[in-house]
Amino acid sequence: MGITKKVTVLAVGLGLVTLSACGSSDDGGTGGDGGGSRTVTLVSHNSWAVSKDVVAAFEKQSGYRLKVLEDGDAGQAVNKAVLTKDNPQGDVLFGVDNTLLSRALDNGLFQPYEARGSGSILPEYRVDEDKHRVTPVDSGDICVNYDKAWFAEHDLTPPKTFDDLIKPEYKDLLVVENASTSSPGLGFLLGTAAKYGDEGWQDYWKKLKANGVKVAGGWEQAYNEEFSGSAGGRKAGADRPLVVSYASSPPAEVIYADPKPDTAPTGVAEDTCFRQVEYAGLLANAKNPEGGKALLDFLIGTTFQDDMPLNMFVYPVVEGARVPEDFARFGPQAKAPQTMEPAKIAENRDQWVKSWTSLVLR
Repeated sequence: MGITKKVTVLAVGLGLVTLSACGSSDDGGTGGDGGGSRTVTLVSHNSWAVSKDVVAAFEKQSGYRLKVLEDGDAGQAVNKAVLTKDNPQGDVLFGVDNTLLSRALDNGLFQPYEARGSGSILPEYRVDEDKHRVTPVDSGDICVNYDKAWFAEHDLTPPKTFDDLIKPEYKDLLVVENASTSSPGLGFLLGTAAKYGDEGWQDYWKKLKANGVKVAGGWEQAYNEEFSGSAGGRKAGADRPLVVSYASSPPAEVIYADPKPDTAPTGVAEDTCFRQVEYAGLLANAKNPEGGKALLDFLIGTTFQDDMPLNMFVYPVVEGARVPEDFARFGPQAKAPQTMEPAKIAENRDQWVKSWTSLVLR
């Protein structure tokens, strides 16, 4: 989504807690590393979240204990998995998204496995169908969010499009994440490349820089420290009313607020969205491949898919999964998000990030 964050949107300022089920010490004397044990280890970015009863359902159904290792942003998690692929930290990697997928596949991170029930995955999310090295798990839209109260107080119409963001009235209002270190930051960069083309995106970013865009290291800093519309940002005295986040950020601001408002305090500039899809895969040198396969089967089952929206604030990818009413109401998927073929991302991503870094950060 995480996303992608996704992620994903789990705002510290809202008091949300990431839940991880850890394998206990009584796992047959294996130390919980998944090696020939009844423990299966999931490596994820730090936006993994799941209900305790869903973890219990997996453990009862499969006979495996679930241990979760969270490892920073999606980009950090993938990079570390590449460096440790000969002796991986776990059995399954979750959270590699379409912006980073080619890096994982080109480095041989995963071994083939077609998860049971994969026929229920919606066609638009399927990739690598000839080799089945990854399984789609969730989707979300990376979009500019805006602080409704700030714009009302300043009698200014919120931006709707990429073009709006470079207009003088929005000068010094936007904070984005670093495209070289952050998944949503990279997704936003790819969204501009999809919108303006291979050459035009650089001219766009020159204008965005001239219009006072601020770059934060990652989503947590951008959303919870710099964005005035988030609960965390309000506590921090943030002064930027525009931020690159997710279309699913507004429902998080509603559902976990106390008292719960009737409407979301934040909105989405829908014509700035880029569609993100997150995948999971069985690591090539997994110590417990059978446990990893059972986990992948579970991740696309309805028990887990129904649980995701109000935990990781992402959309399910399988037919028939339920989306809670408040989530659908306050965080609908973008109607026409920017997209890009994985092959084009693979061909251009590294050079685009290098050019972006030189253009925006120096």
